[in-house]
Amino acid sequence: MNQSREVPAARYPKAAVVLHWTLALLILALLASGWYMVDIPRNTDARAFWFNLHKSIGVLTAFFIVALIVWRARHASPPLPSAMPRWERAAAHLNHTLFYLSMVLITVAGYLTSSFSKYAVKFFGIELPHWGWDDAALRGNLADVHRVSAYIFALLIVVHVAAAVKHLVVDKDGVFERMSLGER
Repeated sequence: MNQSREVPAARYPKAAVVLHWTLALLILALLASGWYMVDIPRNTDARAFWFNLHKSIGVLTAFFIVALIVWRARHASPPLPSAMPRWERAAAHLNHTLFYLSMVLITVAGYLTSSFSKYAVKFFGIELPHWGWDDAALRGNLADVHRVSAYIFALLIVVHVAAAVKHLVVDKDGVFERMSLGER
């Protein structure tokens, strides 16, 4: 048993923790609905329902993404434990940078995919601006960007969760608790 006691890892403020977990749940809902809805037969009420729900959750998620980006622009992340290897710090920074880029790219590509179709984006029934025209080729390219980016993002999430579990179970260094909803 290690008798030396390092100062516990600094925690994120409650606002950041709430944003993180709200976005995590919304993103999981988007990934699940996105993978489910593409196999629903075309020109059915079920497909229209799931696509509209996916778009509505996507728009809601966009607001939280903007809030997170604004929050991060105004607040520094708490420092990682000094005993954490340099390569892990670099990997954490890279993963988070790719998270932010992915969230923005996926959101913009998804919105533009709908803008270049005959189906506008509706936010829980409220039609939002339709910035394009019906263009199958452009819509297809944007849909490909949206889909491939979502797959990459899902992989980044797996890496992120695996790293968090490693810090909780193996390292026991407080990194996991930095973003926990538990006692502060």
